[in-house]
Amino acid sequence: MNQWEELQQAAFAKRVSRRDFMRRAAALGVSTALATGVLSRAGYAQEPKKGGTFKIGLGHGATTDSLDPATYPDQMTGTVGWGATGNSLTEMDTAGNIVGDLAESFEPSEGAKKWAFKLRKGATFHNGKAVTVEDVVASYKHHMGPDSKSAAKSVVDTIEEIKADGDNIIITLKGANADFPFYASDYHLKTMPAKADGKVDWESGIGTGPYMIEKFDPGVGAKLKRNDNFYGKAYFDDVEIKVIADVAARTNALTSGEIHFMDRCDLKTVNLLKKNPDINVTEVTGYGHYIFVMNVTAAPFDNPDVRNALKNAIDREEIAKKVFHGYATAGNDNPIAPSVQYAINPEPVHTFNPDLVKELLKKAGKEGLTVDLSVSDAAFSGAVDAATLFKESAAKAGININVIREAADSYWDAVWLKKPFCASYWNGRPTCDWMFTTAYAAEAPWNDTFWKNPRFNELLVAARSETNSDTRAKQYAEMQQLLHDDGGLINIVFNNYVSAHSKAVAHGDLLSNWDVDGMKICSRWWMA
Repeated sequence: MNQWEELQQAAFAKRVSRRDFMRRAAALGVSTALATGVLSRAGYAQEPKKGGTFKIGLGHGATTDSLDPATYPDQMTGTVGWGATGNSLTEMDTAGNIVGDLAESFEPSEGAKKWAFKLRKGATFHNGKAVTVEDVVASYKHHMGPDSKSAAKSVVDTIEEIKADGDNIIITLKGANADFPFYASDYHLKTMPAKADGKVDWESGIGTGPYMIEKFDPGVGAKLKRNDNFYGKAYFDDVEIKVIADVAARTNALTSGEIHFMDRCDLKTVNLLKKNPDINVTEVTGYGHYIFVMNVTAAPFDNPDVRNALKNAIDREEIAKKVFHGYATAGNDNPIAPSVQYAINPEPVHTFNPDLVKELLKKAGKEGLTVDLSVSDAAFSGAVDAATLFKESAAKAGININVIREAADSYWDAVWLKKPFCASYWNGRPTCDWMFTTAYAAEAPWNDTFWKNPRFNELLVAARSETNSDTRAKQYAEMQQLLHDDGGLINIVFNNYVSAHSKAVAHGDLLSNWDVDGMKICSRWWMA
């Protein structure tokens, strides 16, 4: 065996670092291209390097988008306004742990009712101003108050008091919550510069993050420039993010070289991308789920028998197979992903059951039921196809579903939270409490089923401060069962995040808490 063969064996056994491998390969006269290819096959991540312009195509974004983090609806605003240009007190790592971000440390007291977040030293805003604890306090208060419409209102409503104390932000909660550091990583809770009147400057887009906004064009895209004063790492000189709602156009942009990365691959044609030698396809299992939601305050969805009839009129296994091609798992009208602590699979499992549907409709006095279902692939890639299959299965059970294809560019503004039966999606959350508080608490602004169950909300408060794990497990199990039995959620599937990128860019392990590498793709990727 010669020296080159021995070096390759060492690489595949991970007995040599990438740097040493490249140095020794060069000494043996091996070309950089050949050595890099061996490292790639051996599973080595490429060494990050600075430079280049990263071009991203995202399948969401609307003309109504704003730089106000209270309004961020999806990955477009989240990636630009938070992941690239802002920071929260905490963040999640690739192992699912919660770690400090703008806060260098955090400590509980009073049985997790009070939390002290110590501000990172040396952090600055894009305009050069040092970040202060007063900025953080003002940023949180931006989402608080009885008139707040913030998507994070349900999170900050658990706060009794927030104040500055030296280098610390002291947050006192209304009740103990061991999960609160997870809350503090919410992408809406971006730290912004405080104004003299105690409010914040969100209009300028100034943040603390690795990139600065050069241009933000709602519904079109954004141009970003690296912030060389960022306390962390960032590799690209510039980033261009484009809104490309149509998946075919997004795919063409990737294969033609117009963009380096696309999210939400077309699962019907993703195998063709896998055959392209210049493209890599990535799949990440997170907490996300694709759903149809019923407004339980609007007829006929105000009748629980009608809701349960529709839950049993959909063939989820067929949709998972035909629409998502194995990149998803059939749901059971529970938004808590199986990997989340305290998750259960409620009984009975909701499956396609036309006899039960007819029985429930007869009980409700709704035989021959007709409902409108508003959908768009802006909700999730495959929403229209999923609705079509739902229409076909429901017809076999005596329900006529009128599928209405809505405009993609106005879907989140004109349909979601407006139409009584529509397609939606959730990225999910890593804890039961965070998911329930954000989407199913009675007064949550993003409660898209408008479901208000007194017992559920009683348990939500109780479980948050419960220190006995067995008791907490029982509380969360009951809440999942209540939502499964009575709620307005039809969880079609738990989806995997499937994206594709040119081999001209590289990355390490991917985050699973949100799509688009945790919405932090701009700072975590580099040119290959």
